[in-house]
Amino acid sequence: MRPEDRMFQTRAVILSTLSLAFLLSLRGAGAIKADHVSTYAMFVQTHRPTGEYMFEFDEDEMFYVDLDKKETVWHLEEFGRALSFEAQGGLANIAILNNNLNITIQRSNYTQAANDPPEVTVFPKEPVELGQPNTLICHIDKFFPPVLNVTWLCNGQPVTEGVAESLFLPRTDYSFHKFHYLTFVPSAEDYYDCRVEHWGLDQPLLKHWEAQEPIQ
Repeated sequence: MRPEDRMFQTRAVILSTLSLAFLLSLRGAGAIKADHVSTYAMFVQTHRPTGEYMFEFDEDEMFYVDLDKKETVWHLEEFGRALSFEAQGGLANIAILNNNLNITIQRSNYTQAANDPPEVTVFPKEPVELGQPNTLICHIDKFFPPVLNVTWLCNGQPVTEGVAESLFLPRTDYSFHKFHYLTFVPSAEDYYDCRVEHWGLDQPLLKHWEAQEPIQ
């Protein structure tokens, strides 16, 4: 087996259970139009986070299994009242994946998959009005493996309050994307950066944002 084939096989097995229940790639091909898409996705790896088990519907997060607390965590409380999912089912699948990962690592002579660097964009959730609360969104896209360090900066200083983040969300090409959020009040004096660190980057990537003065 060629090295590049082993590398692809390693990546495919690590993420082998991206169960995309939208009739595969036909959704965007014109052959079949899917009204709704449900996605189960799980992965394991040898670095933190060591794994993830999640479910989304029409690209909205529904729940994930907290692998440390061994419980189902619903994105919204009403989802948990209307639906149910036993965390043990997800944990059992994660255990199988871990076993398969160990076997694959040994058979691939510990060949590591390539590090794909992320693409990063920053944008406000709502149209910006100075002095009105808003949310900045940092979208980190097309990266592999699912290992990131993300920091919000305001005027060059780290911000830890008012921040939130999504899970690692799967893409059909076995890469990932992720959202980080910062609640803030726009002003003409402040500027913001989303700093992203990833193994595919030679140095941290800073994506800049600041409020623009309205055109008179």
